[in-house]
Amino acid sequence: MATLFIADLHLQTEEPAITAGFLRFLAGEARKADALYILGDLFEAWIGDDDPTPLHQQIAQAIKSLVDSGVPCYFIHGNRDFLLGKRFARASGMQLLPQEQVLTLYGRNVLIMHGDTLCTDDVGYQAFRAKVHQPWLQALFLALPLFIRRRIARKMRANSRAANSSKSLEIMDVNPQTVVGTMEKHRVQWLIHGHTHRPYIHTLTANNAPAFRAVLGAWHSEGSMVRVSESDVELIPFPF
Repeated sequence: MATLFIADLHLQTEEPAITAGFLRFLAGEARKADALYILGDLFEAWIGDDDPTPLHQQIAQAIKSLVDSGVPCYFIHGNRDFLLGKRFARASGMQLLPQEQVLTLYGRNVLIMHGDTLCTDDVGYQAFRAKVHQPWLQALFLALPLFIRRRIARKMRANSRAANSSKSLEIMDVNPQTVVGTMEKHRVQWLIHGHTHRPYIHTLTANNAPAFRAVLGAWHSEGSMVRVSESDVELIPFPF
């Protein structure tokens, strides 16, 4: 048996192939797992649990089917779906986790997170993140009528695309010192995260010992998962 990790599916109505691939994954590979962890950006955008978009209901039902089959599912918020709340979690059967969580898996201590907080060279993004994660601002946004929230979300996505187009890839990637500091804070030799869309297993040194950072790929043209078993940690791409 093994534990599976995925991130950055960016599900949206406009990308039905990705949705279909995720549904096949939930009905197939995921059914054989000890547990499934979704490390953020499951959805391209999330403006509140009261959004009646049919896609959201479809995904909630599919995840609930997986959980009901005996495979627990856990979720860490991403930068796109940080407003996903308890109502959707109940509907899907997912358990919400804090932004940094240490797991003990088959004798390994593994830190999991979305990964955006590791990108500390992107000062503008980190300032924006700190602002939108203020509880009072989130409560104010969620109190707005749904059509206004949709309008604001479209504007924010457009601004994000424009801002990222002028940033170097290095600025939007993780900061090595932040990675090491985070792993040493949690006293782990393994880190799994998403966000950067650069799938790879990196080797580094943390806690004065060899360490490893597994980065999940985005589900743009193929699926991406990390499979942790007693014998190995594997980064696996697979077709939809």
